[in-house]
Amino acid sequence: MEMEFFKKKFGHGDLYRSLVFTIRSIKYIKMNRKENLISGQFQERIMLAVTQVNGCEVCSYAHTKIALEEGMDPEEISSILIGNLENSPKEEAVGILFAQHYSDNNQMATKETWQRLDQEYGQDRALVILAYTRMITFGNIYGMAISALRTRFKGQPSGKTSLFYELSMIISIIPLLPGAALQALFDNLTNKSNLPYVEK
Repeated sequence: MEMEFFKKKFGHGDLYRSLVFTIRSIKYIKMNRKENLISGQFQERIMLAVTQVNGCEVCSYAHTKIALEEGMDPEEISSILIGNLENSPKEEAVGILFAQHYSDNNQMATKETWQRLDQEYGQDRALVILAYTRMITFGNIYGMAISALRTRFKGQPSGKTSLFYELSMIISIIPLLPGAALQALFDNLTNKSNLPYVEK
């Protein structure tokens, strides 16, 4: 069984929101590089699991390569890319399942799933897991437009996107980036919650 590509079609609003989340997550990525709160293999399991949910072709190729370089077993990589976590470490299952849930739920999570993540790993590690989940979600949204354009040029359009959509998603990063950076800065300065759920 092979991974299915182009499972979702994201809009420009999804791209913008994901970009804001990713910029706000940079500090947690830096924290992990300094403190090694989650391993390189754990990071790649998150990347592969989210990519499987969204169906990004270029991301699956890129992160398969990185996962192999991190020393992951090819059989485990193949399993994750079809949604099977049986070959993955049990102690990482909650984090990987959270990442899948977040991706499958339009860049949100329930309060209960966030609390489960926090209880399992502690707040700092949970925030790092969220940061990597958000980073690859942005990568998938942008990468899927690139993938669709590439397959179109090869004479095999995805059938789910138009040329205008693909080009506009790729080009829109230029005008969206300054606004997303300003919003992320404002959200940080005003201490807006960076958690993936909305209090009811």
